[in-house]
Amino acid sequence: MNTGKYIFAQVLSLINRYEFGKCVDRYNGDYRTRELNCWNQFVQLFFVQLTGRNGIRDICLCLTAHKSQLYHLGIKQSVDHSTLARANENRDWRIYADFGYYLINLVKPLYTENHPLLSGIDEDILVLDSTTISVSLTLMDWAHGKYSRGAVKMHTLLDLRGSIPTFIHMTDGKYHDVNALDEIEIVPGAIYVMDKAYIDFGRLFRLAQSNAFFVVRAKSNLKFKAAASRKVDKTTGLRCDQSIRLTMAKSRKQYPEKIRHIKYYDSEKDITLIFMTNNFDMVALEVTAVYKSRWQIEVFFKWIKQNLQVKTLWGHSENAVKTHLWIAICTYLTVAYLKQQFRSPYSVYEMTQILGISTFAKTPVNELFTEKHINLNIKEQLNLFNNSEL
Repeated sequence: MNTGKYIFAQVLSLINRYEFGKCVDRYNGDYRTRELNCWNQFVQLFFVQLTGRNGIRDICLCLTAHKSQLYHLGIKQSVDHSTLARANENRDWRIYADFGYYLINLVKPLYTENHPLLSGIDEDILVLDSTTISVSLTLMDWAHGKYSRGAVKMHTLLDLRGSIPTFIHMTDGKYHDVNALDEIEIVPGAIYVMDKAYIDFGRLFRLAQSNAFFVVRAKSNLKFKAAASRKVDKTTGLRCDQSIRLTMAKSRKQYPEKIRHIKYYDSEKDITLIFMTNNFDMVALEVTAVYKSRWQIEVFFKWIKQNLQVKTLWGHSENAVKTHLWIAICTYLTVAYLKQQFRSPYSVYEMTQILGISTFAKTPVNELFTEKHINLNIKEQLNLFNNSEL
């Protein structure tokens, strides 16, 4: 790679402009644009995410100060903050969503190893959950949340092989989590892991009818009768492994078949956990391990909020918010792609930090990430994917 290029330009050169152009053409995104086309908008917001700028005014100020270097960075030209803000408000967010899904399909096959907790389980394991970003209801009157507050929700389906998001759905804060089950495309044979918020027996039965599996925490008021029981080794923490039928009329009508009911005692936290699943072939301890792996989506959300610019949104319309969040996701996926391309020993977190301070460096990017030249002092809770080595 040309050692005379800035790091940022080298990273941009790995992004497929042809595929991005297809997304733009699909929604006629560059119609009647003059100063700022969709690619230049994407590049500037991508630059914001990598360098950790705080807002539109901040990025415009920085780019204007480096006018002579913009061409070599891969940025066509700087624009004032009002032009960039209008583009975020009016340029169709689906352009960046479609490009995000292109990146998901590109990156996902590169991460094929399961989490160590799930060794021996061949099925795809997908975790469904949501995270909430608090916003001002005065400025964003469309983003209604609970208790008269403003909020935006990002519903995410995370593939545990590499912790790559495979589905993202953005809504206001009042959108109930369980409704996201209506939006996802069910993969036959996959295991969907969810918490109590996703218990809707009609939706769970449709998932089972699609030849997929679910593992979900049971609510404390679950009414059922046992149909059969299996022996368990209580020294492992298991308390019971039963096949049950629901007894409440509405629940039984929605889910007329048997459900597997597993009770497990966690001695470390002194808590009893109850799981439901439609998978009758897995070992009971494997079911508990599958649910335990759900914590990775919480770590993913924490990483996104701590290392990308999503806490403060740069626009007030729904279109601007979705544009902002999708470009943040594209940034994460691009860095994850770089990691695999260069077989880097660095984590995605470490690579993001290095890129943030190396934007104007001219070191070949492959050399920057192939050896651990420096010892970053990173706390364990910030090192995302400690166990999966992403």
